[in-house]
Amino acid sequence: MESRIVIAMYKPHEGKDHALLKLVKEHLPTLQKLELATKRKATLCKSEDGTLLEIFEWVDEESSSQAHQHPVVAKIWEQMGQICDFQTLDKLAERGKPFPNFIPA
Repeated sequence: MESRIVIAMYKPHEGKDHALLKLVKEHLPTLQKLELATKRKATLCKSEDGTLLEIFEWVDEESSSQAHQHPVVAKIWEQMGQICDFQTLDKLAERGKPFPNFIPA
């Protein structure tokens, strides 16, 4: 099976930018340790509204489902859910631009 690139988007609650960034920096190494994500380095960047984008690579299309069933990943996602909202591309200010630009995180 082929790997999959994912764009995960997290909009931090007020004053939670630093805490969210800390969790996101734990996220990919955890997925990699569990062999759910490839060794490709993540790209982290911010949208105009402060949404943090984490771009990484799943090992295959089933890895995401497996991650949802793993207690270690669930713990990280639960902590993220307490300090951010999970966004979709259509919510970003950059959505309608042909070449959207983001701020390095």
